[in-house]
Amino acid sequence: MNELNDQINQIKNQFFDQLQETRTEAELFQVEKNFLGKKSGPVTQLLKKLSELPPEERPKWGQSVNELKKLLELELAQKRQNLVNTDEPQLWWDYTLDKFAVGRGHWHPISLVLKDMVNFFASMGFEVAQGPEVETEFYNFDALNIPSNHPARDVWDTFYLKTGEVLRTHTSSVQIRTLMQRTPPLRVISPGRCFRYEEVDATHLAVFNQMEGLMIDKNICLSDLKGILHKAIEFIFGNSLKTRFRPAFYPFVEPGLDLDCQCIFCGGSGCSVCKQTGWIELIPCGMVHPNVIRNCGHDPEVYRGFAFGMGFDRIVMLRYGINDMRLLYKGDLNVLSQF
Repeated sequence: MNELNDQINQIKNQFFDQLQETRTEAELFQVEKNFLGKKSGPVTQLLKKLSELPPEERPKWGQSVNELKKLLELELAQKRQNLVNTDEPQLWWDYTLDKFAVGRGHWHPISLVLKDMVNFFASMGFEVAQGPEVETEFYNFDALNIPSNHPARDVWDTFYLKTGEVLRTHTSSVQIRTLMQRTPPLRVISPGRCFRYEEVDATHLAVFNQMEGLMIDKNICLSDLKGILHKAIEFIFGNSLKTRFRPAFYPFVEPGLDLDCQCIFCGGSGCSVCKQTGWIELIPCGMVHPNVIRNCGHDPEVYRGFAFGMGFDRIVMLRYGINDMRLLYKGDLNVLSQF
């Protein structure tokens, strides 16, 4: 133990000599590394010797080294506090460094639209519901009245995992989970990422953002759906954007509709973004199919409702005049800095 005491005293003397000469945070970090470094620090080396000692000597050796370690850590913390509180900024600031501008961060355009839409629907009495991105076929398909032979369940459209589960193709699965857990009346929106085996182009991605909405009550009708969606479009784009409803088929709604908006890039004359149609599909929607309400444990003779699904990425494209959805995900600061 005499040898240990000599080593401890030597380490203390060297430590306090270096600590006294320390003037900056960088120098203090180096002192800490010199004495408490996990690889070559002398304190660490003393602790490693424990395994070489006879069992009866280990407790006292370990206690002495740990006391040394605590002392050094306490002195380092005190020195660091002194450097922070010093009245002499030259002790901690390096004036030889070149100056640089610090830019102010900002919201990503997708996050901006998401925030606005959540606030809008919250004002309409909707609450946000979340669910898993890896789903079972029951929540993603079966409960939504999508039969086993429907093309949407084909491997070309859906990512299947080895476990038999799927990456959710829509956030309708969150609506199902919520409706099964709660009793109407119910108003929820479910924003989140979805996954489909899509051919990537200017308006389609394999991973995209979506927000679905669900309203279930005893006296809901199609005019409620159209009124709320018209208000949502006005909130996001103003009154200038032309829209239309047209019939569509989806297994989980009856009747089913598509809310389209006039293409802002060509004014309706036809272009590559709208595929020469003059219109862009914006919000698939409709009245919830009775089978879906029944699958969730409620009586469709008592409760009715509507559902809709918004592709956030397309809304961002239209709101900010972006003609290629892929630009939103490339992380190009020349694009994102404009927002």
